[in-house]
Amino acid sequence: MCGRFSFAPDLRIVNEHFSIQVDPEIFKPRFNCAPTQNLAVITNEEPGIMNFFRWGLIPFWTKDMSIGNKMINARAETLLEKPSFKNAFSKRRCLVPADSFYEWRQTKPKVPYRIKLKDAALFSMAGLWETWKNPEGGVINSFTIVTTTPNRLMSEIHNRMPVILSKESEKLWLDDLPPDDLYGLLSSYPDEFMEAWEISPLVNSVYNEGNQLWDRPNRLF
Repeated sequence: MCGRFSFAPDLRIVNEHFSIQVDPEIFKPRFNCAPTQNLAVITNEEPGIMNFFRWGLIPFWTKDMSIGNKMINARAETLLEKPSFKNAFSKRRCLVPADSFYEWRQTKPKVPYRIKLKDAALFSMAGLWETWKNPEGGVINSFTIVTTTPNRLMSEIHNRMPVILSKESEKLWLDDLPPDDLYGLLSSYPDEFMEAWEISPLVNSVYNEGNQLWDRPNRLF
């Protein structure tokens, strides 16, 4: 799965990578992005704008928004089988910008790792988004991150990983393409272009922020 990530690059890099102009007043480096928070996304509907959606997809048809707390990830293998994700996969896709993501090796105690691309200051995870209206007429935009089977590097840490899109694949993911043309993008990212290391247990709490979360006691990969 992918339950935590960071998005704290220089704003200049963000603007150049996505060919957008983000208002510096609304951009805040985030070192501990967590479910239920409003986080940066770029949608197929507004590819030239950075929006901020709630992490945890709330299906448009549900009556209870709390279902979104369980839908932070969507398995790539079953996107067209799950009612919660089928429609979004066909019509509402987004990029979820990040500069790294976190995963915990299931030891006792659990050990947190930071995982990133070796030669890129940021990347995009494949996401799906929805708009939900509550009975009072309020609107919440939300998203989920698509996950896939792990590559060799990630298999040492966890049995799932987010779908990381190459720069070329980002455009395809936002294009008006049918789902059958997109499955080729949902494979695990090549492990030779990634690196991971153990980081501070401070990351375990969503209330902790700052680059001190990235302190690494031991470089392992």
